[in-house]
Amino acid sequence: MADRDVLVEVDDLVVRYGDLTAVDGISFTARAGQVLAVLGPNGAGKTSTVETLEGYRRPTSGTVRVCGLDPVGDHRKLVGHIGVMLQAGGIPNQMRVGEAVRLYASYYPDPLEPGELIERVGLTGRTRTSWRQLSGGEQQRLSLALALVGRPRVAFLDEPTAGIDPAGRVVVRDLVTALAADGVCVVLTTHDLADAQRIADHIVIVDRGRVLASGTPDELTAGDRLSFGFTTAAGLDGAGLAAALDAVVTEGADGHYEVAGAPTPQRISALTTWLADRELSLADLQVGRRTLEEVFLTLTADPPAPGPPDRALADVPDVPDDPDGPSPRGDSPS
Repeated sequence: MADRDVLVEVDDLVVRYGDLTAVDGISFTARAGQVLAVLGPNGAGKTSTVETLEGYRRPTSGTVRVCGLDPVGDHRKLVGHIGVMLQAGGIPNQMRVGEAVRLYASYYPDPLEPGELIERVGLTGRTRTSWRQLSGGEQQRLSLALALVGRPRVAFLDEPTAGIDPAGRVVVRDLVTALAADGVCVVLTTHDLADAQRIADHIVIVDRGRVLASGTPDELTAGDRLSFGFTTAAGLDGAGLAAALDAVVTEGADGHYEVAGAPTPQRISALTTWLADRELSLADLQVGRRTLEEVFLTLTADPPAPGPPDRALADVPDVPDDPDGPSPRGDSPS
């Protein structure tokens, strides 16, 4: 029996563009009330994967299901259950914030109240401002509002915090957390690994079309660090310190140093002794568990193979061009 809580299913997905294999056997699931982050360098295959889930790319092989539906064959049924946030574009330059949210709300039988949604994304006072006059961060907030106005069961968010100021990032993160608390399945792509580590329940790291690792943030960052950092006076005797620690030491800005070695008790003791002998203070010692960024960079260290260009509105979706098939960006559920 199928698990009704599983809203996104990807099973051995392959997507090819001519001779190029952009997605090479990816599999994962996402559940109601879960935030799933799909991470990867440019050209890794994450955009092709998400576009296939949205119904804008046809799988070469393998299967995908969203809300139990085939995103291509059942696209008309599916669009009422999903929200899609593009990274950029999709809204006429002259359309105002309030007009856009009300228009999109009219497509759905039970939308969120436009005024309340505009307030939630922090655009109160900008309702009469056109898309062209919004800042990049404000455009991102409006795109997020349009993805959520129809009360989706699954929300696909492409770089939701890109170009947004710190206060706006908090608003977006809080919204994503609230969506999951309400039972929405959130699938997001982002290059902000700190955001992913903070808000994702499950993370899938892909590169060259394949899943390199998946798990909770705690699972992925478990294990000993292979390096550590600290701050002290600038201009240390790097060669002498490296000899004392038996590790390569790199000096960064403002007296911050990175040690390319595990923070063992012996190495930390050697560091404090070396600094004490020179009457130097030790500050900002970073010896905790690995960060998601460290894990990501380790897994994706080799240069990725060339991939398809990032998502653009001008892309022609690889779907049937018939009246009953899926339509390009801007679907309404009617």
